[in-house]
Amino acid sequence: MLQEIETQLFTLTPAASQAVKDILEQRNLTGYALRVYVASGGCCGVNFGMALDNNFRDVDTTFDANGIQVVVDNVSIDYLRDATVDFVNDPQHGQGFAVSSPNAKSGHSHSEGGCACGSDGGGSCGGGGGSCSCNN
Repeated sequence: MLQEIETQLFTLTPAASQAVKDILEQRNLTGYALRVYVASGGCCGVNFGMALDNNFRDVDTTFDANGIQVVVDNVSIDYLRDATVDFVNDPQHGQGFAVSSPNAKSGHSHSEGGCACGSDGGGSCGGGGGSCSCNN
């Protein structure tokens, strides 16, 4: 059975919420949610992926964040707990969604894991801050 929780597992910033709303509106998608998931390991630990999805499974957890329905699978949930999903417009890397999670530790010298997902998937590890970012 699909589990809906009352409290958020992670924070979806207002900028990220608005970006998702804009995409849903532009594509005329109703009944879709933002699925956030562990995509793979990477240079910064765990990499996250995001998709607009209307195919929910019994093992998924859903919650509402700033008017956006968010879906997380049972494998990704522990990595995303207490994370922050933001939409950034970095002059160097372009626009994209950025995930910063205290639970996505890496074996490298970075202090925290994270990634950002742009449209082309090209990414690089940031120094010092310990986050990955994907170029747009």
